[in-house]
Amino acid sequence: MSIATPDLIALVGAIILAAIGGEAFLKGVLGVSGWLRVPKLLVATTLAAFATSSPELTVSSVAALAGKPEIGLGDALGSNVVNIALILGMALLFGGIRLARGELARDFALALAVPIVTLIMAFDGVIERWEGGLLLAAFVVWMAFFVVRAGRAARETGDPAADTGHHVRAVLLGCIGLAALIASGRLFVEGASGIASASGVHPYIVGAVVVAIGTSLPEFVTMLVARLRGHDEVGVGTLLGSNLFNGLAVIGTAAAIHPIRAPLEEIAIATGFGILAVLLMWPGRSGAIGRGRGILLLAVYAAFVWTTLAAGSPAFLE
Repeated sequence: MSIATPDLIALVGAIILAAIGGEAFLKGVLGVSGWLRVPKLLVATTLAAFATSSPELTVSSVAALAGKPEIGLGDALGSNVVNIALILGMALLFGGIRLARGELARDFALALAVPIVTLIMAFDGVIERWEGGLLLAAFVVWMAFFVVRAGRAARETGDPAADTGHHVRAVLLGCIGLAALIASGRLFVEGASGIASASGVHPYIVGAVVVAIGTSLPEFVTMLVARLRGHDEVGVGTLLGSNLFNGLAVIGTAAAIHPIRAPLEEIAIATGFGILAVLLMWPGRSGAIGRGRGILLLAVYAAFVWTTLAAGSPAFLE
């Protein structure tokens, strides 16, 4: 086995960019939240989540335009499992997280409903263009609710601050951080894929594990930095909102561009594990998500990877 130096350099570069980008992006999110006088969880669940999910949207759109929308579907569903089961599971190993159940309830319910709707759409083996349009329409409605909620929160806390310079800095930090995170994800995929190929790992395994993790790297770094800086609600909101963005906007866009052939048995695994992971992130009565829940989530992710690979063998793995 021979590992190419460029692959190692790509991995090191991904780590450096992730560290820089994560810090800048978090500061940008917090700055925008303060500027708009909107709760950090609300901003994280929408604006921050949409930004960190841009790699999935890019993959989905490019694949659909190339006549292969199934790639985007698989990446979106796989990333959703990575977001909650792997990333939140790892974050919880550092200690429990406390969240306001009331603020989380609406988006949590939607995060459970979207994969169920996706399964229903796939019953006939195809997610049609009009079904993709329905997902996009639901996304627009969700965004409209965000605007209403943000306006209500702003009225309750007073008018936005007038320091234009601060606002511009916050937006610039967010954009710079996001660009670094996306570049980090691309470098991670390239480096890890090269090393996996040199090790003789099958391309399907590379796609199922490496690509899904690579496109979720922005969410991972955002969650990690948010934990270190004491802003757990930003990290959790970004993960939950990213799942919603993937399920509505990413899959909806891919299907609207090109009908997706989605045999039920091929997506039931990802959606089933995705639903289970979301259920495990609901806080207890005290508003806490304990460290033990993190261990369960990591077990769910391990089971997801094992089941996916087992389902793909031998047809995929030969």
